[in-house]
Amino acid sequence: MRAAIVLLAASGMANLTIAKRLGTARVTVAMWRQRFACRRMDGLSDEPRPSAPRKIGDDKITEVVMATLETMPTAATHCTTRSMAKASGLSVSSVHRIWRAFSLQPHRSETFRLSADAGESSVSDAGPVGVGRR
Repeated sequence: MRAAIVLLAASGMANLTIAKRLGTARVTVAMWRQRFACRRMDGLSDEPRPSAPRKIGDDKITEVVMATLETMPTAATHCTTRSMAKASGLSVSSVHRIWRAFSLQPHRSETFRLSADAGESSVSDAGPVGVGRR
């Protein structure tokens, strides 16, 4: 719509005529014409929207990422959002957002580690892998 406003304005149409033709408000047409006149093509892109300031600093984010990558819980095969939240003092959803931002998926680690509660007997009782299967 922004490009259409600029192109119609370049052809000499008035703001009200452009607004009626595109089905938008006259104020919207005036705003986009003004932004294009002041900043040319850069004026047609979105400006940053105001949002609440971040409450979690870069140092805390780095701490969570490094702890996720470098430490393993003693009684589990991988770190969970709940265990990391408890260890870092953040909420579960904050840890989840950090992991998602850095594409961290500790449950999909490339190494396999037996749980501490699974003793050696449970592994040996399973028998050799692949025997008897076709």
